[in-house]
Amino acid sequence: MAELKFRNDLIGGSAGIPGGPPRECCPGSAGKKPDFVIGTIMTASGPVEKVSTRLSSSDYLGHIRCRTTAFRNNYTIPPGIYAAGQPGEDSDILVSSNYKLSFDALRKELEGLNVWILVLDTRGINVWCAAGKGTFGTEELLRRISSTGIEHIVSHRRLIVPQLGAPGVSAYKVKRASGFTVCFGPVRARDLKEFIARGYRATDMMRTVSFPIYDRLVLTPMEIVPAMKNYPVYVLIVLVISGLHPDGILFRDAIAGGIPLLLLGLVAILAGAFITPLLLPYIPSRSFAVKGWIAGIFFVFPLVRFTWPDGGQDPILLGFSCLFFPMVSSYVALQFTGSTTFTGMSGVKKELRTAVPVYIVSGVISLVLLIIHKIAGWGPL
Repeated sequence: MAELKFRNDLIGGSAGIPGGPPRECCPGSAGKKPDFVIGTIMTASGPVEKVSTRLSSSDYLGHIRCRTTAFRNNYTIPPGIYAAGQPGEDSDILVSSNYKLSFDALRKELEGLNVWILVLDTRGINVWCAAGKGTFGTEELLRRISSTGIEHIVSHRRLIVPQLGAPGVSAYKVKRASGFTVCFGPVRARDLKEFIARGYRATDMMRTVSFPIYDRLVLTPMEIVPAMKNYPVYVLIVLVISGLHPDGILFRDAIAGGIPLLLLGLVAILAGAFITPLLLPYIPSRSFAVKGWIAGIFFVFPLVRFTWPDGGQDPILLGFSCLFFPMVSSYVALQFTGSTTFTGMSGVKKELRTAVPVYIVSGVISLVLLIIHKIAGWGPL
């Protein structure tokens, strides 16, 4: 992504205009204020909430809940304009999303800076994903500029937009419609201070998107939890099928035949949701579906004989296990593709078009094999 350099001749010189209709400057003015709001700053467009640059214990608790439960679907803050430090009319404007995890990642790096934070309504989606979905985009940015009256708060016309939001923002259209110049900032918020100090110029490292093991592992709970939500349904289906007999459902058969299937299913989920992200750079193929399938092969195959001794002797059961469980691992791993820097939006769509039909066919074949194995196990009726 080419860097858009800040030019002095593009700065507007308008002063704040007092009075006029109230603007969307103070998102939490109605009702109880969030814990991160520590005061209010009066501006030409009305009061603006001032936020803390230090995260509290409740913030960290929210982060844990966000990463481990469906709480992340509602982990948002009101869009609008916020202040960090004691910003004035010459202070920079940083653009962010209303996903609180992203907002917190930004504000905790602003200690010692006096800046405005323009928060877009991304429907609780982080900057990068929202840029791909279109919610962190040109139209929303222009809408938020207009609704907050930010042009009356600052004397310059410069917005610092996260580099990962670049796919959704047209700098040319923003400039033409609002007069604000878009300056794409660094990939990570921790580099903002140096970026600003360097005259809004990024180093190569600031532009480099890395995805180290910590960043990968911290996302794995978000993949494991949704997968495990469906696990009880899988348990019920497996126990019913395993215990099914012409005379009814036999508890002994359900336990004896079901436990190995349940264990292999659990291993397949962990192979796709944990092992694949852990070893992501080292597993062959660019395809996440293939990466997950390979992880499933390596972790499921050795367990077939250990968890299900007869499975190594019954070719039908062996075929079912070797087809179904690596496929589950592949499907779970494919869900991780949208959380990484390895694949773009077009790559995700392309992989889905290829993988989904394969999953459907493999699922049907697996079901047929399991039914054949079950009927064969009944013996003469």
